[in-house]
Amino acid sequence: MSHDLSARDREVYEWQMWVPDFGAAGQRKLKNASVLISRCGGLGSYVAYGLASAGVGRLVLAHAGNLKPADLNRQILMTADWLGKPRVECAARRLKELKPDLEVLAIGENMCAANAERIVGEADLVVDCAPIFEERFAMNAACVRQRKPLIECSMYEFECQITTVRPGKTPCLACLHPQKPEAWKRQFPVFGAVAGTVGCLGAAEAIKVLSGVGEPLYGRMLRGDLRAMAFRTFKLKRDPACKVCGGIGG
Repeated sequence: MSHDLSARDREVYEWQMWVPDFGAAGQRKLKNASVLISRCGGLGSYVAYGLASAGVGRLVLAHAGNLKPADLNRQILMTADWLGKPRVECAARRLKELKPDLEVLAIGENMCAANAERIVGEADLVVDCAPIFEERFAMNAACVRQRKPLIECSMYEFECQITTVRPGKTPCLACLHPQKPEAWKRQFPVFGAVAGTVGCLGAAEAIKVLSGVGEPLYGRMLRGDLRAMAFRTFKLKRDPACKVCGGIGG
């Protein structure tokens, strides 16, 4: 069912509806959209907050585990009074405080081959904020099979990068990383401000894809070095022999 904008919606989102190529039509698309955010930690917290405040009607949050003290330096949806309790529930609570009419589906699971198809099926678009390649590979494969756009966000120390996968048209994650990088570890150096930078970029990219505004990072990657405050965008090539997307056309 498609929902029109209410008088309250028009009041809350008035300023962004002033954007000429967005307007009420773009706002309506956001209201009727459902976005899955895999991991609502350092990156995902910013993505979720940005999309909720922009007026996306439904968010699906997938994240297992309880809140730890080390999470508090970068996970803006987490609060100290929630230590030892499920992170995904704290994130859902905080988002509902921001936007009471937001529909939130909180799933206390991390993505894997066994659940990716089901969880990806809950949304129109997926934002990957997971730190583990096994999760990312499972999510990518499910998005390719279901032909759903996937926004890939990642960071390390002062570096960040983002690209958007359009199944059948652009390189998928497996084109870029056929295998898990051997040097990658689950725990890595991180600043909350760097996670927030790419998280906000991910939210902006999702808004563009959902509303049809601007030029998403299809077949392109934006990479940033915040030590030098230098950003560059470069083209990506699809692997015709990719085991995940190689045989899929647009």
